[in-house]
Amino acid sequence: MPPLNYFVVESPDAVGREAYERIAADVLQDLDLIKVIDRLHIYVDPKVPIFVAAGILRHMPRAIRVSDFANVNPGEKGIVIDIGDETYLAPLLQKLWARYGKENVDQPDRFTIVLPAGVAGEEDLEHVVVADPSETLYKDVIYALQYIAPEGFKVRRQYIRDEKFYYVASEDTLPGDIVETMVRPIFAKMGVTL
Repeated sequence: MPPLNYFVVESPDAVGREAYERIAADVLQDLDLIKVIDRLHIYVDPKVPIFVAAGILRHMPRAIRVSDFANVNPGEKGIVIDIGDETYLAPLLQKLWARYGKENVDQPDRFTIVLPAGVAGEEDLEHVVVADPSETLYKDVIYALQYIAPEGFKVRRQYIRDEKFYYVASEDTLPGDIVETMVRPIFAKMGVTL
């Protein structure tokens, strides 16, 4: 498992900084996020009170399409989908049921799905997105940051887009310019612009 390329915890309280280094490392390890987060910078000041975490993801997982795990074979009587990997079979069935109705989706065995010719049109089934792992990754990253943030810091602002993320939390109302005054400088320390 590759380590983070950049991991800094900054705090005016040295004991608190060391504690947050351990907490953050443990949470990221437990949630298996070390392999997807490339850089993470945390600033925590309990006197203000403020918690800011900003980071960069290594790469976003791509969407899983039907062609990634199955072959689509159009025929005269219908379209036969040959499943090569059952991992995404359940979400595929959900998509097909929503699109064509359960009564029009036949599954004679666990590796085959048949759609009748009259119901399934000319749309390109191979390119249908069945699952998007980035959706769960976003939730996992935010969950980890909520877990790392100090207890009681319930006022928060969060952002994940284009492989960049930040999470700001406090007990008090967050100022409107928090991104400009706290988050952008942290990204600048990592050599990245927000």
